[in-house]
Amino acid sequence: MTTRSLSDFLGGYQRGIEVGVAGASADELLGVREAFRRFFHDSLDRPVPVAVVLQEHERRLRGLAGSDGEAIETARGAASALAERLRDNYQFYVGLDVGVQPLELVDGTRYLLRSWSAVVGPPGLAYGASATLELPARWVGGGGSALLESIPGTRRGGGLIATLTGGRETRRAAVAQATLHALSTLFYGILEIRPGPIR
Repeated sequence: MTTRSLSDFLGGYQRGIEVGVAGASADELLGVREAFRRFFHDSLDRPVPVAVVLQEHERRLRGLAGSDGEAIETARGAASALAERLRDNYQFYVGLDVGVQPLELVDGTRYLLRSWSAVVGPPGLAYGASATLELPARWVGGGGSALLESIPGTRRGGGLIATLTGGRETRRAAVAQATLHALSTLFYGILEIRPGPIR
């Protein structure tokens, strides 16, 4: 970005940020909003109004994505489809997904769970992930596709992350972390981020 386009770009955010989200739950919307507020408030050193709007997006009915790659592609497809369909209605578009990545280690196959966020905005497209949780061995048994359809955790009960952490972490927190990571990559070298307190 040139200095002039950067100035115009940042000037528009002083009035607020509008984000279209291909999400399915209030936790996802609140997580995205939290990430945008935190990133831009810390970057611009002033409160920035953030409007996060759920957008209808056809989502496959399936269990968890079977790999990080599949989850990333689903998130990217959702964010890109919204950006294409809605064009300039919003400044940013976000797609989300959760995946289980099998990892072969010396002691056998482990299954790692991550939330992924894809953010499309004026600088382009970037991805971010939440912290990783390992699925307990007693859940995974034989693994494979049966694993992805039989994992406990319901939306009403706070989801899989809340189930795994005993409520200490939530879907909202995972979405916020993944989206903050994507925003950090998207704006790296464009917005100077001052060191702040670790939260």
